[in-house]
Amino acid sequence: MTEAVSKRIVLGIQYDGSPWQGWQTQPHGQTVQDALEAALLRFALIPLSVVCAGRTDSGVHALEQVVHFDTAVSRDIASWVRGVNAFLPPSIAVRWACELPPLDIAPLPIATASQAIDPRYAREGGFHARFSATARTYHYLLYNHPVRAPLLVGRAGWVFRPLALQPMREAAQHLVGTHDFSSFRSIECQAKSPVRSMYGLDIAQSGDMFMFTLRANAFLHHMVRNIVGALIAVGHGRKDPAWIADLLAQRDRSRAAPTFMADGLYLARVEYPAQWQLPQHDAQGWPWG
Repeated sequence: MTEAVSKRIVLGIQYDGSPWQGWQTQPHGQTVQDALEAALLRFALIPLSVVCAGRTDSGVHALEQVVHFDTAVSRDIASWVRGVNAFLPPSIAVRWACELPPLDIAPLPIATASQAIDPRYAREGGFHARFSATARTYHYLLYNHPVRAPLLVGRAGWVFRPLALQPMREAAQHLVGTHDFSSFRSIECQAKSPVRSMYGLDIAQSGDMFMFTLRANAFLHHMVRNIVGALIAVGHGRKDPAWIADLLAQRDRSRAAPTFMADGLYLARVEYPAQWQLPQHDAQGWPWG
């Protein structure tokens, strides 16, 4: 009998993070990973452990989280979408799936310096949801109105004082480039280095709604929410745009603004080398259209 060949299945996952205690599995089982792995078990009839592109915190949403797992189970690719979704709650859905070649014959992607020295990456020799990623994009939606909007609770942050767009845009440019982001990392952050490369930070306004779009090679724990909190201080006029540059130079979290609420934070896109040909969706526009 020929032994079944293990293949790497990659899924694009979308979820509303409001009902869940973050991505990573916990003993209480109330996480997105727990729900996804439970659905995979019911569909494939064997336990399957997934690896994600980046863990999200409690209340944080994902337009397109990317995960992978290895299995010898044979299913039609479309079934990994429809079949798994049949066992998922309404707040989580598999949007697409693809199958990659067995790891021992898969070509090795061009790795960044940090990936090349990571033993977990080198040992894989193929696609990895986390270590093959070249960039990540987050959106933060912020509702700016004197009165809160009940229909936006959990889906957008809210500030009632007026915001000025141009000073925030000016301040945001100080964050573009490769910097030590210690002033914007959580004290609980476990990253070995606070240095990250911010490829772009754009702010758009549509009526009372602002959207902050941040694209970087990777993000520190609470980095996006801490940056948004600092930019809001500039938008309110409490701080000058140049204050952001000072924060970067000081590398002191205690001097920055408080961590802003998770409600409006969306993992929008994870980028990979074109050779993997993942059927990803465009996540450049507003999350609701």
